[in-house]
Amino acid sequence: MEYMTESVTCTPGHILCCDCGVPISPNPANICVACLRSKVDISQGIPKQVSISFCKQCQRYFQPPGTWIQCALESRELLALCLKKIKAPLSKVRLVDASFVWTEPHSKRLKVKLTIQKEVMNGAILQQVFVVDYVVQPQMCGDCHRVEAKDFWKAVVQVRQKTLHKKTFYYLEQLILKYGMHQNTLRIKEIHDGLDFYYSSKQHAQKMVEFLQCTVPTRYKASQRLISQDIHSNTYNYKSTFSVEIVPICKDNVVCLSSKLAQSLGNMNQICVCIRVTSVIHLIDPNTLQVADIDGNTFWSHPFNSLCHPRQLEEFIVMDCSIVRDLKRSAGAGMISKKHTLGEVWVQKTSEMNTDKQYFCRTHLGHLLNPGDLVLGFDLANCNLNDEHVNKMKSDRIPDVVLIKKSYDRTKRQRRRNWKLKELAKERENMDADNERQYQDFLEDLEEDEAIRKNVNIYRDSTIPVESDTDDEGAPRISLAEMLEDLHISQDATGEEGRT
Repeated sequence: MEYMTESVTCTPGHILCCDCGVPISPNPANICVACLRSKVDISQGIPKQVSISFCKQCQRYFQPPGTWIQCALESRELLALCLKKIKAPLSKVRLVDASFVWTEPHSKRLKVKLTIQKEVMNGAILQQVFVVDYVVQPQMCGDCHRVEAKDFWKAVVQVRQKTLHKKTFYYLEQLILKYGMHQNTLRIKEIHDGLDFYYSSKQHAQKMVEFLQCTVPTRYKASQRLISQDIHSNTYNYKSTFSVEIVPICKDNVVCLSSKLAQSLGNMNQICVCIRVTSVIHLIDPNTLQVADIDGNTFWSHPFNSLCHPRQLEEFIVMDCSIVRDLKRSAGAGMISKKHTLGEVWVQKTSEMNTDKQYFCRTHLGHLLNPGDLVLGFDLANCNLNDEHVNKMKSDRIPDVVLIKKSYDRTKRQRRRNWKLKELAKERENMDADNERQYQDFLEDLEEDEAIRKNVNIYRDSTIPVESDTDDEGAPRISLAEMLEDLHISQDATGEEGRT
């Protein structure tokens, strides 16, 4: 009998798998990878599906035990957060590689591909690749929960200005938007004479107070109220209040300085016009063009008030205007404005055109006025001035009329205005119907004053067609070079588009 023998050819340096007989390279377990994987699963104990919490309001992920962090999709920070969720099971194996598997951004799923190694039978090292699926679950973080509650706050900044016009507040609002000082607020509440900013921490409120002190002349008082305390751990819970008062002076106000303050500013006249309010009060003497800057400390040491209400502005027509070339200056006089021209004008009220009553005055608007132009001003001759500094002045030192600014057709200016501003999202209550007129006054001030315009972000309004910069009346306009494009990338939580 002949026996048939089947010879197996073995490649030098190879052995047969003890389970399936496949030629393999020698290893401590003497078994092929396929058989080894069927016997041993090194990923056992590592969860294949994990939940991760995400706050939709602030776009942050929860990192145990109590931290919320901002992470972009497929970023290193988010990958580290995902690996920490399975840190304990991963400590039993060696992590070789980890990477994201692409998923739809709106799928609420994150997939992470892991490559791990572990020593198995008789010292053999097995490597395995698998995917862990992370389910993104919505959960509101504590900060957003307090914001939604709308009654939780740790500190409030109460900004007040005792004046009837809100030009300074409109300017302050644009500065807050430009520098992003509204981002940490829980809510912003607008009331009759100011704004309230609510914060979840005292540090954010102090930062806002410091910002206000750098942008407008202010003074403030701080107070705090005890809410609760723990005598065992010696901890206290306070609510802090910062009361910030802005100087009660706005642009285009006519003021009367004390004689002592006027003398310290270079012997300027006591009756002055406020041309703008930034970090200081900018005043100009309409009789001599002398200018002075008054900071907050100086104002509170020598306070003064506005003589007339903005509603008392009257319209005059220029009958005659002549430029004053040679001006005699007294000893110790201060700086002279280079942007204005001193003029002597005869004006008449448009409401008294049927009479021959005219007024003579000096003005800082000599470079703008021509016979026949309309100009807005205050009639001090027929006005009841109740001011302690005016009562001490000689009557011949008080001008009959103080001219403020040239008057243009407001309807045409609004129609041709091809730019807009952004606004803070505020809660409003007890709003006057006069606010729209005051806002239009502020927009016109931006067009007329380049110094204020530099600190404001102005956006082009694509709904208004672009026209030439020339105007039939010569009304000032903002050039396209000073405007920014309004990009709609994402909706801001606390800012929105403003009015045009």
